[in-house]
Amino acid sequence: MTPEEILQKYWHYSSFRPLQKEIIDSVMGGNDTLVLLPTGGGKSLCYQIPALSSEGIALVISPLIALMKDQVSQLRHRHIAAACITSGMYQSEINSILNNSVFGKLKLLYVSPERLQNRTFIDHFRQMPISLIAVDEAHCISQWGYDFRPPYLDIARIRQYHPSAPVIALTATATPIVVRDIQNKLEFRKGNLFQGSFVRPNLSYCVVKTEDKQGLILRIARNVGGCGIIYVRNRRHTVEYARMLNDQGLPAAAYHAGLPMKERDQKQKEWLASKFGIMVATTAFGMGIDKPDVRYVIHTDLPESPEEYFQEAGRAGRDGMKAYAVLAYNDGDIDRLRQGLERSFPPISYIKNVYRAVCNYYQIPVGSGLDSHFDFELDKICDTYNFDYVSFFCAAKFLEREGLFSLPEHNELTSKLKITIDKEELYRFLLSNDKVNDVVPTIIRTYGGLFTDYTPISESLIAKRCNMSETNVCNLLKELDRLKIAEYQPKALKPQIIFCSERIDIKDIHISDQNYKQLKNAAADRREAMISYATSSSECRSKVLLRYFGETDSPNCNICDVCVSKHKNDHYSKEDISSAISSALLQEELTIKQLTEKLKQFDATELADVARKMLDKRILKMDKDFRLSLGK
Repeated sequence: MTPEEILQKYWHYSSFRPLQKEIIDSVMGGNDTLVLLPTGGGKSLCYQIPALSSEGIALVISPLIALMKDQVSQLRHRHIAAACITSGMYQSEINSILNNSVFGKLKLLYVSPERLQNRTFIDHFRQMPISLIAVDEAHCISQWGYDFRPPYLDIARIRQYHPSAPVIALTATATPIVVRDIQNKLEFRKGNLFQGSFVRPNLSYCVVKTEDKQGLILRIARNVGGCGIIYVRNRRHTVEYARMLNDQGLPAAAYHAGLPMKERDQKQKEWLASKFGIMVATTAFGMGIDKPDVRYVIHTDLPESPEEYFQEAGRAGRDGMKAYAVLAYNDGDIDRLRQGLERSFPPISYIKNVYRAVCNYYQIPVGSGLDSHFDFELDKICDTYNFDYVSFFCAAKFLEREGLFSLPEHNELTSKLKITIDKEELYRFLLSNDKVNDVVPTIIRTYGGLFTDYTPISESLIAKRCNMSETNVCNLLKELDRLKIAEYQPKALKPQIIFCSERIDIKDIHISDQNYKQLKNAAADRREAMISYATSSSECRSKVLLRYFGETDSPNCNICDVCVSKHKNDHYSKEDISSAISSALLQEELTIKQLTEKLKQFDATELADVARKMLDKRILKMDKDFRLSLGK
């Protein structure tokens, strides 16, 4: 099938978005390809369609577990064979996926970059019929990027096993220096960049310096209406702001990483279904979220970089309708952002002590511990070794970037089940085991794919449908596992830390002092760029952000706070406004609101006043739907 036929068959789209077809042709031509498209620009199709067009399997490398799972779920819903390997899986499930990959039973396999350091995975990877390698969030490979992850450097190493397979690297946020670094680090055979514009013509950027952030939130939520996201600095503020909004009759929920995963998932589903309008969250919320009708995103604190801000603010207005990205700050926020740099980069000696403490806490001897899983007991580790929580976590994240262990990102709070015997054997087993004769068929009717895949299940749902207690269902599933009828993986009750390598002595941990300083200086530069964006009021907000990402010739947006302020200070005669209204209505009929949106250079109140006078003089006329047109 052609790419167009695949697009129609699986996604039911009749045409590609800008640049998608050119990118797909490049990849299918065997070219290493770097894709720089804004969030929501359709990057995934740029490797998914070549994967379906080619023989073999595409390896997709992504750092985001939640996003990998969402992608696989969507692909399976479209009847495309896909799977992901994530931390928290049992080895038997991983082996099943790897074997399916080797024997060509999958079209796309998603893994984290840390998985590339696993010997078992590499042994299987060498035997897989690889058609292409896709690298998502490719900016993570560059130390000049805002989210550098050293395990990404292993991607170039694995290319030797499939030298003819092209690499497609994708990111939504990369400065020019990061673009060059990505191509170098991934050993592109030649530079090949497809870059879409980051311009968001419907998104109005606004910066407000204020001490009354709650009052600002309330005004925006009331005046703009619709769905919104409010990003706050800490967990306490998520609860406080959500309570304030609910007290004012504006349905809102608090979301942060400290909530149980089940509760987070429920809130996310309800918000996506528009059961309430406002999500007040830390930055734990939003990655992979694609809700088109978000009318505003408010940041109540300064993000650490323009990349982070651009990505989060860009979750507003994906339906193309007018939306607002509002950044609220005060002088204290600027001080906190600068001071936070030191806490984000604790001394190298401190980082090494954290590694030793974590290994000692879990009693891992030097030379062992590879792929070990433990409950991540952050509070107990910090209390035991007298670590400050924030400094400890920053050091732990640095060690994670070095590939020594993997911290919890997305708790595995779903049980899984796979039937390990064929249908005839299961039928004979059920005939001789009355106590499971009703339960097992109910499970099979409820969940598809149990004979081929590890399938997420809900013990409470099974219990409800079988009219029995959840405890009895769990015991029955454990018995099936013991009898080798099925493999049952109960859900983990706590987030897991996974050791990605054997423990090494801290004297053998080589963290380059020069590299550490470069990373710290780059982080400081990003923070200063964010402060400059917030405190400057002389240039179009959109132009400032776009120039940071290398777009130097973008026009003024005419809808940010700076542009609107300048336009309102310009003097226009009533004749100028009247002429502009007539010219606009020559092209199409418009309501007053639409006319105001179209003629942003004029003050909205003055424009409406001129339009009313033109109606009185019958220069304009209005129909029953309040659309204006030129009179006769």
